[in-house]
Amino acid sequence: MALFPFLCYLFFIAAYHAKADDALCDNNIGNYTSNSTYDNNLKTLLSSLSSHTEINYGFYNFSYGEEPNKAYVIGVCRGDIEPNQCRTNLNNSIGYLREQCPNQKEAIVWGGDFTLWYSNRSIFGLLETSPTLYLYLQRNTSYVDQYMQAVANLMRNLTAKAALGDSRRKYEADSVFETTSFETIYGYVLCMPDLSSQQCTDCLNAAISEIPNCCNGKMGGNVLKPSCRLRYDPYRFFNSTIVLDSPPSTNNTSSGTKLPSSLSTSRKVFPIALVNRIRTLGYRVNGQSKTGTVIAVVVPVVTVVLVLILICIYLRLRKRKQFSKANNGAYEDGDEDEDEITIVESLQFNFDTIRVATSDFSDSNKLGQGGFGVVYRGKLPNGQMIAVKRLSKDSDQGDVEFKNEVLLVAKLQHRNLVRLLGFSLEGREKLLIYEYVTNKSLDYFIFNPARRAQLNWEKRYDIIKCIVRGLIYLHEDSRLRIIHRDLKASNILLDDGMNPKISDFGLARLFVIDQTQGNTSKIVGTYGYMAPEYAMHGQFSVKSDVFSFGVLVLEILSGHKNSTNIGQGNDVEYLLSYAWKCWREGKAHNIIDPALNNISANEIMRCIHIALLCVQENVVDRPTMAAVALMLNSYSLTLSIPSKPAYFYGSGTRSLHDMELWAGNIDSTVSGESINQASNTDPYPR
Repeated sequence: MALFPFLCYLFFIAAYHAKADDALCDNNIGNYTSNSTYDNNLKTLLSSLSSHTEINYGFYNFSYGEEPNKAYVIGVCRGDIEPNQCRTNLNNSIGYLREQCPNQKEAIVWGGDFTLWYSNRSIFGLLETSPTLYLYLQRNTSYVDQYMQAVANLMRNLTAKAALGDSRRKYEADSVFETTSFETIYGYVLCMPDLSSQQCTDCLNAAISEIPNCCNGKMGGNVLKPSCRLRYDPYRFFNSTIVLDSPPSTNNTSSGTKLPSSLSTSRKVFPIALVNRIRTLGYRVNGQSKTGTVIAVVVPVVTVVLVLILICIYLRLRKRKQFSKANNGAYEDGDEDEDEITIVESLQFNFDTIRVATSDFSDSNKLGQGGFGVVYRGKLPNGQMIAVKRLSKDSDQGDVEFKNEVLLVAKLQHRNLVRLLGFSLEGREKLLIYEYVTNKSLDYFIFNPARRAQLNWEKRYDIIKCIVRGLIYLHEDSRLRIIHRDLKASNILLDDGMNPKISDFGLARLFVIDQTQGNTSKIVGTYGYMAPEYAMHGQFSVKSDVFSFGVLVLEILSGHKNSTNIGQGNDVEYLLSYAWKCWREGKAHNIIDPALNNISANEIMRCIHIALLCVQENVVDRPTMAAVALMLNSYSLTLSIPSKPAYFYGSGTRSLHDMELWAGNIDSTVSGESINQASNTDPYPR
């Protein structure tokens, strides 16, 4: 993982509209001639940077010579750069700066982590907001308003902290998780440390106000000014801030090569503002104090701090209990705590690693294709096989699916759920990396006359019970109640032991444990598996998954798709109504797959009975998955009589075809694909 920050840095160099170092020359001040007094003073001044080692916190401001040929220089590095590296970077930029600005009396160069500025006028403690250089990342966000607002908030927070720095450093770096775009935004701000707090604030506020003009909609940007600079990016590009030593004393001497006696620095050794602040609190600078004054100051301060801590705890707890009406009861994306964000970030794969693993997404590694993209087989450098879902670049719904699957599946750990290994983001590329499940999906076997014989009744019965266990985990045993909403044969993958794993959580929704129902105006799922209350009214609950499970069980038992016509002559019907009629007439054996040879007839008949209970039209009449597990494991339990199933083909109930024609936003085509192709990936290994 240590390689990842380095790769991100390479990406930054390639993607920004600028070189690693950028120089601006001031032609208005005028030029100097080679070997002139000013030229010699400037050379002496710049050559001293490498030897001046007593200042170890990344800020240099020196002058050399006498007016009018006196030279001034300021060098500053980011607060995460080691002193030796800082001096090296500044030194390496000197030749570049003098090459780009030959004989200019004033010039400035901005590197990726430093600024070097020299002039023939005093620039110490001076607020300069122009000229300005803008750099931006060639990567756009799909959520411009939300992303840019998050950037502005981050920069303002960093500004408030950086401005409080002393004369050694005014720097702050941090990150924020933007919930709409599902991006962590990293940023820093930096002022010349010899500015006052107000000067630093003014400079950075000016830079922040220019972000919309230079970088609106861009996921990364730099605003570079002589006195301050800022940067934000969707990946971490800085390290931990180096802790400063105690402020140096006035008699601090150099431990390196001494500068000429006329070389001076304007650095403040102990900020006057800090001394004045101590005085206002009632303390004497020499360390003496009065007991009454100490109590008068300390007690209120401690009280205020405790009150603030309690308020923060209260707001955090209250925030976790809030629900999003727009998301139909699901947790707000912004309510993800820091631990969850860290988990998601730890799952991120480098895009190039996955590209190599799939042989650049070659057709020979293609496993299948669905509504949101293509699934490829891949092999990691350690030999591990993976399945990579490459989401469509042009699909808005793909963003939602990606966000859902990462946040949901990363939290789920169960033997009957497909395990998410990680994900990758690269520009518009979104990849989901799963464990490689070798034996394709359930529909590959049960709907093929030649292959269904490979699944005898013992194996089919075990598959049914394992699916039940996976759904119980989703509905009751995971940290949140999760409604899958797209349970179907193609989303049940089989491993090398033919053990089932529920996959494809792109349409899943989160409930809290005590929540029973949600609503949506956007119907997504797969025809024939959708519960009627969901298809007609957008209402979904754990009973929606129970309905889908019932349909799936009838498919496993019969070998027929739910949308195919069964029977002969005038008795042609869909699977649900045909199964119910056969069961009611005592002919349930007619729907059993002939490949099963009526083995274990009692178990099969009980499974048909349970499946019919699951597909009843009335939500209340359907059992929970926990009740289904009890029915499967306890033959002493008497089963209730199922009522007519939903989508019954006949009078009194809407048929599947009628249901499909009902909603104007739903395609009336009968198929096994999800509505709007939202979740049909068919990850078949070859």
